[in-house]
Amino acid sequence: MANVACDYRFLLLVAAVAFIYIQMRLFSTQSKYADRLAAAVEAEDHCTSQTRLLIDQISLQQERILALEEQRKRREEECGQLRDLVEELETKGLQRLTDKVQVPVAAVVIMACSRADYLERTIKSVLKYQSPVAMKYPVFVSQDGSHPDVKSKALSYDQLTYMQHLDSEPVQTESPGELIAYYKIASHYKWALDELFYKRNFSRVIILEDDMEIAPDFFDYFEAAAALLDKDKSIMAVSSWNDNGQKQFVHDPYALYRSDFFPGLGWMLARSIWDELSPKWPKAYWDDWLRLKENHKGRQFIRPEVCRTYNFGEHGSSLGQFFKQYLEPIKMNDVQVDWKSMDLSYLMEDKFMKFFANILEKAKSIEGTDVVLKAYNIDGDVRIQYTNQFDFELIARQFGIFEEWKDGIPRTAYKGVVVFRFQTSRRVFLVGPNSLNQLGIEGA
Repeated sequence: MANVACDYRFLLLVAAVAFIYIQMRLFSTQSKYADRLAAAVEAEDHCTSQTRLLIDQISLQQERILALEEQRKRREEECGQLRDLVEELETKGLQRLTDKVQVPVAAVVIMACSRADYLERTIKSVLKYQSPVAMKYPVFVSQDGSHPDVKSKALSYDQLTYMQHLDSEPVQTESPGELIAYYKIASHYKWALDELFYKRNFSRVIILEDDMEIAPDFFDYFEAAAALLDKDKSIMAVSSWNDNGQKQFVHDPYALYRSDFFPGLGWMLARSIWDELSPKWPKAYWDDWLRLKENHKGRQFIRPEVCRTYNFGEHGSSLGQFFKQYLEPIKMNDVQVDWKSMDLSYLMEDKFMKFFANILEKAKSIEGTDVVLKAYNIDGDVRIQYTNQFDFELIARQFGIFEEWKDGIPRTAYKGVVVFRFQTSRRVFLVGPNSLNQLGIEGA
């Protein structure tokens, strides 16, 4: 019995030991897992902390990026403003430079010889209106010969440049009894224009004579016309003169026309035309030479209705020819026309014929021996047909306009049509035998 009890106690002891061992192992295992769990929790916390730190850093970087983006935009705006400022300063500086180095519209040359008193009157008239635009229109006086009073008068003005043409060669006229003066004038013109176009390199030249006064809008007129001269190669020259510009025959200071007849007396020429004319320039009568069809070759001239020059030279090479009848009564414009705002495109070759034909077509046709009276009694424009030069001269004589023709063309004519005002604003058109066909007016 005692052995059984002993065995039982031994078994209990073993069981107790085993239990204790198992408990210890369980505790050890739980400790390990607790440590691992704690480590995992710690690792998770660290990871969370690092994630939050990374998120904070990303947020900070985003804020920096946004700040940099804002800074970039500001810089771009500032750069844009600086560019605008630089462009403005460059433009102003260039404008100031351009103002200082103004490309002239044209040189203005006053052709002189021996009339010092006439020259002085012309210079004063030119400088009166040239001073505000002096950079655009440099003035020259070109003297033919050595008349001392003319030279000293020209040199007394600081606002202009003096040139002198001295030709010691004896003049040989082509026909007996001709005036040597016309040969000297032609030679002087060629020398002066060669000098201004080729030696002084101007692109355009306005030619005046020493017995002319100019209108207030003279220079503005030629500046506007220069654009036409450059664009339309069918325009040979631009003139400030209307041969039928007497007071009773003009009305509208804004009206300009094309003409097949060279007017002269204050006119502008481009270098490209002079390149053509200079090598074959005539020995005398240069203006009538320019009126020959073989020289103007179908090209035309711009002229105003109201003259922008006035010729006061009663005494000169022409011996006062026509002065009392045709030159003294000339109406010089006294209206300050704003040519810069005027649309002159109607004067272009492709437009003017339609423009002119439209006006002519509306004019009332009259005929008979008493055309002056009939024209006077009609309220509105009239047109009168002429059959030949003799017929034209008869009609022109009745009205008092120029009768002269050169090379088959009446003075001021366009397509054979001579237009002038009569008493009022009414226009009178003297229409050539083929004029209506040339202008495309049918059934008129």
